[in-house]
Amino acid sequence: MEQYLSATQKMEQEVMFPSLLRGVFPQQEGAAPAAGSHTDLYERYQLLKAIKPMVEKGLASVTDQNPSSASTDTALDEGADSNLEECLSHHVNGLQQVLTELTKNTKALTRRYSQILEQINLSEDHSSS
Repeated sequence: MEQYLSATQKMEQEVMFPSLLRGVFPQQEGAAPAAGSHTDLYERYQLLKAIKPMVEKGLASVTDQNPSSASTDTALDEGADSNLEECLSHHVNGLQQVLTELTKNTKALTRRYSQILEQINLSEDHSSS
């Protein structure tokens, strides 16, 4: 989760003009290809920015929970506990996979934005010569 938040923070710091991402589509390398998706990097940037507060809020709500409130309901039997552990493990693994994909997408978007800026700088250098 920390890697995702770090990658998102870096993206927000580097992407100063998100409109440059309009009409630019993700490259296969580094970005998780979305099957049948025609989402440009601008839309992906907006999505990644919108997801970040939800991840931060989720992280805060997990760390802020009172552990004693979870232990007040001791009426659960062993079978239910085992099922809950399996369910939690399944969801944590799923969350980890989603965060890994979000991190890859965020890093790929940031790299692509840097490439766009380099192309702009090169074309300005050539036109001013």
